[in-house]
Amino acid sequence: MYKNLMNRQIATITLVALFLCTATHVEAKTDQPNVVFILIDDLGGRDLPVYGNRFNEAPNIDRLATEGMLFHNAYAAPVCSATRASIQSGQYPARVGIFDFIPGHWRPHEEVIVPKHRVQFLPNHITTLGNVMHSAGYKTGYFGKWHLGNSKEHSPNARGYDEAHVYAGGGFYKPKFRPGYKTQQGERLSDALTRMGVEFIKAHRDEPFFLFISHYDVHVQLDADHDLIDKYMEKKRDPDYTCNAVYAAMIEHVDRSVGRLMEVLNAEGLEEETLFIFYSDNGGVDNRFDNIPLLGGNSRNVYPDEHPLKYIATTNAPLRAGKGTLYEGGIRVPLIVRWPNEIRKGSTSKALVSSVDFFPTFLDLVQGHKPGQQTLDGISMLPALTQNKFDLEREIFTHYPVYHHEQPMSALRKGDWKIVENLVTGNFELYNLKYDVNEMTDLKFSYPVKFDALKKALSKWQADTKAQMPTPNPDFDPSRRYEWGKHPDR
Repeated sequence: MYKNLMNRQIATITLVALFLCTATHVEAKTDQPNVVFILIDDLGGRDLPVYGNRFNEAPNIDRLATEGMLFHNAYAAPVCSATRASIQSGQYPARVGIFDFIPGHWRPHEEVIVPKHRVQFLPNHITTLGNVMHSAGYKTGYFGKWHLGNSKEHSPNARGYDEAHVYAGGGFYKPKFRPGYKTQQGERLSDALTRMGVEFIKAHRDEPFFLFISHYDVHVQLDADHDLIDKYMEKKRDPDYTCNAVYAAMIEHVDRSVGRLMEVLNAEGLEEETLFIFYSDNGGVDNRFDNIPLLGGNSRNVYPDEHPLKYIATTNAPLRAGKGTLYEGGIRVPLIVRWPNEIRKGSTSKALVSSVDFFPTFLDLVQGHKPGQQTLDGISMLPALTQNKFDLEREIFTHYPVYHHEQPMSALRKGDWKIVENLVTGNFELYNLKYDVNEMTDLKFSYPVKFDALKKALSKWQADTKAQMPTPNPDFDPSRRYEWGKHPDR
């Protein structure tokens, strides 16, 4: 009898212990939301229906915005590697030293010599988002475009990501990954990345996970499934938009990826406990690019009038210019965040946010500790996300001291005001974006006090970050200024 009583007591203790373990596990999942971060390449600030586009279609992204928060003042760097370095470090590209794409632009005969010594990989002393989330007990995965160093020691596998496959070149329909990943016959790159994400979610559904999918769409070269291209070729054009059928089809590929990931989160019962971020690395390309090298002459003549590759990929209007510039079309990007029960459905935010803000946001999310010697330029977005609280006079800086689609420039936005410095001529421009989002009316002579204050703030930031500057070119040759050369760091 005594033995039976002891057995019952042991069984009771075991059940209680099991219950407590289960309860602790559930609580841990509640306290640590999963995170899915989708980064799109070159998606412009006006490319999506939720931002006013009436030609392109993205029903899943529409639903993401309906169920989450849409930002109207989200910023990135003007090119890919710079934004990616900023996301991973919480620092402005000027501070990291990666302010252009890797390896970088180089025009040796221009009026100024742009900075030569650019960092060609994310510096090893940088603590990354992957490191932060891994230290917080998350399973971390990175799939797609990395563009922060090609060698093994600089890959995401070595920078805090437990699982990673980064693309190693080739066409969209012939994916090659490092380390090796077996793709399906004829599988599109965006589909392969999505499948990796789905597999990662299913494999780690019972533990907190951080999934980062970095798509190559909608970067040139323009390429999509023929059935989707045909769909948009047959669609009525909107005279107020650039209606490129191939580009629209690529956006739909991205939308399908978002939809598939949302679908698997729901099917696995993880939707309510997952923070879902959708973001672009820079503004849209408002120049015409296609699969034919522009080596002199005009390749538009290759295509019939109705062919979509005869025209530019997109326009960011009413935002000025596009990728590779510091005007709004180059740096203002889509940002949508969904977090059920924490973010109000269908909400919008006018908060000024930037790529530097993701790192401190994630630290705040997991209650992590700031890396000891790593300066963080950003602020947590959690107050903006969960309470729509933000600083109306927030400062956002951008520095791009190279030739691309404009001359080298540096810029600061503070509240509604924006100052742009031309690093070649030394000239400044001042705009009020509340009334002049196209940046057409220079107000520096009309508002001298505001102009002087922003000019000083920009100069101080440049000094604080040790931002590299162009220098006069003794070999300047106006007749050869647009020739591209091989960058010294290549």
